[in-house]
Amino acid sequence: MSARTVRLLVIAMLALAVPFAATACGGSGTQIVIGTKFDQPGLAVKKPDGTMAGFDVDVATYVAGQLGYKPDQIEWKEAPSGQRETLIQNGQVDYIVATYSITDARKQKVDFAGPYLITGQSLLVRADNTDITGAESLQNGKRLCSVSGSTPAQRIKDKYPGVQLQQYDTYSACIEALRNGAIDAVSTDEVILAGFAAQFPGAFKAGGRPAAPRPPGRGRGPGGRGRGGGGAGAGGGGA
Repeated sequence: MSARTVRLLVIAMLALAVPFAATACGGSGTQIVIGTKFDQPGLAVKKPDGTMAGFDVDVATYVAGQLGYKPDQIEWKEAPSGQRETLIQNGQVDYIVATYSITDARKQKVDFAGPYLITGQSLLVRADNTDITGAESLQNGKRLCSVSGSTPAQRIKDKYPGVQLQQYDTYSACIEALRNGAIDAVSTDEVILAGFAAQFPGAFKAGGRPAAPRPPGRGRGPGGRGRGGGGAGAGGGGA
């Protein structure tokens, strides 16, 4: 990564932190609760020793630092796609950084900061697949997996009625179904699929792009609602 890219990334992270500083506890509490995924390689993974790793984790940790919290003051809470708004609205987290795309519908429930990443929706298929080359080739009843509560799943429902859409709770479950032949393809953000492809070298390949990029941002409850009235959620890509 070039020095200029690093500078731009730091500037972007600082911009993300500013809206939260106005409403979060500002380090006055002993702990901050952050929601993220636990099973997305390269973005957010809970390791066997209980520590967290990935790009979303780094962004969330940086923002917490700007709010006055040290890494050992962070409590990580799993935030599956279908539960993100609920976690924010119920005050169970201070904010969320979990591949949380910015959409008009979500803006009615969540205040976003960002975006901090631009990624498009894509398809992942098994490496030996020869007949899925894009969204149109899914129309003959192909079995496609996405995650409940995600924008990729809704987009597939709306645009490709001939697809057999199967919705799981997590993308790791979709990937396992793809590996064992229970489904034909997985659709979500390119960056999420790239992480899983890297985790299983030679097992998968890209199968085309069914949608244009959608920016991710960080979101929070309207008016800064969250734990203690100062929480926020963070958005990701198209998921």
